[in-house]
Amino acid sequence: MPNASARPKHGRRTRRRRREDPARNELVSSSLESAQQCLFRQDYGTAFVHYLLVLNIAPVFKEFARESFRFTLFKWTEELDSVGRIQDLFDCYEQALELFPADEVILNSMGEHLFRMGFRDEAAGHFHKALKLRPDYPEARENFYRVANWLVERWHFLMLNDHGRNRKYQQAIQKAVQSGCNTVLDIGTGTGILGMCAKKAGAAEVYACELSKTMYELACEVVTANGMDGSIKILHMKSLDMEVPKDIPHRVSLVVTETVDAGLFGEGIIESLIHAWHHLLLPPQKGESESREQCATGRVIPAGATVFAMAVECLEIRRHHRLCVSEVGSLSMATAGELRSPVSCSSEPDDSMEPYTTERLSRLPGGYKPLTEPFTALTIDFNNVQELEGLSSREVQRVRLPVTQEGELDALAVWFQLHLDEESSLSTGPQEDTCWEQAIYPVHSTKGFVLKPQDELLVEVSCRDSYLRLCSVAAVRDGHEIRLDKRVDLHFSGNPISNPNPEAELCSALACLQTKDFCMLECSEMALVNNQDYHWSFCSALVKLISQLKVRCRNQEQGPGVQSDLADPPNPTDCSNLLYVLDVSEGFSLLSLIAASQGHVKAYSSVEKHKQQEVLKRMARSNNISEQHLEFWLNHMEDEQGMLQRPSREKLWSAIILDCVETCGLIRQKLMEKASLARCLLEEGGRIFPERIVVYGMLVESDTLLLESAVQGQEPTLGFNIAPFINQFTVPVHVFLDFSTLECSHLSESVELFVLDLMDANVNYTTRDVKVQATSAGRITAIPFWYHIYLDQEISVSTLSQNSHWKQAAVVLQQPLEVRAGDWVCLAVKLHKSIISISAHVDNASGPMEY
Repeated sequence: MPNASARPKHGRRTRRRRREDPARNELVSSSLESAQQCLFRQDYGTAFVHYLLVLNIAPVFKEFARESFRFTLFKWTEELDSVGRIQDLFDCYEQALELFPADEVILNSMGEHLFRMGFRDEAAGHFHKALKLRPDYPEARENFYRVANWLVERWHFLMLNDHGRNRKYQQAIQKAVQSGCNTVLDIGTGTGILGMCAKKAGAAEVYACELSKTMYELACEVVTANGMDGSIKILHMKSLDMEVPKDIPHRVSLVVTETVDAGLFGEGIIESLIHAWHHLLLPPQKGESESREQCATGRVIPAGATVFAMAVECLEIRRHHRLCVSEVGSLSMATAGELRSPVSCSSEPDDSMEPYTTERLSRLPGGYKPLTEPFTALTIDFNNVQELEGLSSREVQRVRLPVTQEGELDALAVWFQLHLDEESSLSTGPQEDTCWEQAIYPVHSTKGFVLKPQDELLVEVSCRDSYLRLCSVAAVRDGHEIRLDKRVDLHFSGNPISNPNPEAELCSALACLQTKDFCMLECSEMALVNNQDYHWSFCSALVKLISQLKVRCRNQEQGPGVQSDLADPPNPTDCSNLLYVLDVSEGFSLLSLIAASQGHVKAYSSVEKHKQQEVLKRMARSNNISEQHLEFWLNHMEDEQGMLQRPSREKLWSAIILDCVETCGLIRQKLMEKASLARCLLEEGGRIFPERIVVYGMLVESDTLLLESAVQGQEPTLGFNIAPFINQFTVPVHVFLDFSTLECSHLSESVELFVLDLMDANVNYTTRDVKVQATSAGRITAIPFWYHIYLDQEISVSTLSQNSHWKQAAVVLQQPLEVRAGDWVCLAVKLHKSIISISAHVDNASGPMEY
């Protein structure tokens, strides 16, 4: 092409100066002035329209008006969000990005809205664009880390690092392709590894589908990087929507998939395979003697599965799924009704409940005790379409299990063996070194009931909605059946198995029909209610503060020099001079009720759900707490962000309780902003609970954390180049960690990393250098951290305690650091909003730092 930069032969004519348009200039000037006036009146919608007009007809003002335009956009979209005008909200952001397509702040803000509304793929794209524009933009980086945990769950890294699993799949695929299955469909391809195995084995045609936009784009990059972009066709769609010849030219002879979860059927493998057999796969081989060529018949890898289960006792499972205590922080729980987690299984489907949760049994704090031997709960042949279609209509199977050890029945633990073909299989059992967790079916209705050897446990197994359902329905003791699946008194529910008394059966049935108070709490909320140490600590700190404030209040009323008489308590129904306590905890909290129980206190609770409010009201009545002394603050608030405000009487708060640490182990977002506002709303002598948070950490060597955080090179992924692409979604902080059961070597003592003072902002900082001495030689791969939460100078709770409802977190270093015993390691600790980052290097030039 011609040299575009060459100077033209003829001189360039002088460009005529653009004629000024007085009307246009007047419109721009008046619109800018109107925008400013609207901002002053907080009429953000009209201001936004004025700015759009100005910046579209006079782009020269973009830089001048950028900050004001951003402010207007954010305020106006907040209003739109609060009234549910979601489409208008996104229209505003699209208009803003047409004007400022490279504005990282607007991109990040739109990503935040998208993420809150569940559009995680789209949110990730906006955060990623913001980071490309400004790599050091901390808000976008924090948001990207959060969304990365949703888009690429941590099990992806474990699975790809599981060389044994990958190798077995590769061998089964290679064997099938070499036997004639030369057209392959990979359903739920993820990174594309199974499809690439098929191509490498010699398959003529390979297709793959992936529903997640993020994983689809990642798979395309991986396939291209491995030189297979022209030979593997990847479709961004569900396999259930695929058709022949619209999406693939003809039926395939092999489907490979691992769309299974810990409960085997939870990712929809049954529905996917039924559809595949009817629409995408060649017909199956009907018998060994069938004369058709292998390439003319279809098959599935994995070929089938066997599901195993056993009954277990486990305190850790128990305290996350049902009420285990009778008293919490001086409050009787007798009238709380039935509190339970949303994980509950019966043979009949219930959309409001999850049938199972997942845990890695080998890592549960406190361990577990098997109460029965493992038993075979179910077998399934993925190459038999009639068996797949009949799964949900199978009769409920009742299994009798001999009890082998005495213990309280807390759950049924489930795992499976995945049969890839006739010779090879994978096990997800609790004793296996595997990337898999086990499915946990908690038992809610056996409080105080202990199984004993010689008992038999009756378990029902079904698949009504293509979910595996296991339900412990009864125990058999001395020939009598004790029902476990009905909410009746266990002492009176024993019925003989043979020749039952019809009258007794009728009475039992009527008892089951009686209404019983039932309230659902999240698993973390259930564990919080069961955390007695936490509530007693808060109770003690509140008692101290309230006693001090009562004394101060009485002294002020009586005048100087008059000593208050604590033996003469105030009238508990007198509301003229109450102390006000605000609990801003997330979710279900008893702290407001504990405060109200102290007398002469009016407590405001942020509990929002009606059934949970009813629980607190019942408990208030039974604990002799006046209804006037407990109020549900959010019932009167349109905007949750306005929660931290004064009571209606202009009385300042005596105490404000902030929820500081997320269950996952991170500091809550915007904690310090909330603390700053709370300090302004406290009366003299009032306090924020907690007043201080101290972060502790430790140097460890843990291969487990490395494997869960990033793919470790090409060796585990069979030589395929996958790591650089999936590791884009590596996050430096590993959350939901049980440090007490983490496989690791401790390389130092615990050390104070950081202090957050919620009562005195002047002593806070954002960075800190800490020196810690290595006590053992090894490779520092991570720094797990936890919190000591100080309610006052003397009373504290630790998130590392055995009965804590919190998990821990860990910063995983980008590169492991070799140390010898005695080395001094310098840690540069930074806190930005809720994210802690730590870098480390060995520094033996000097000893420990002076603080």
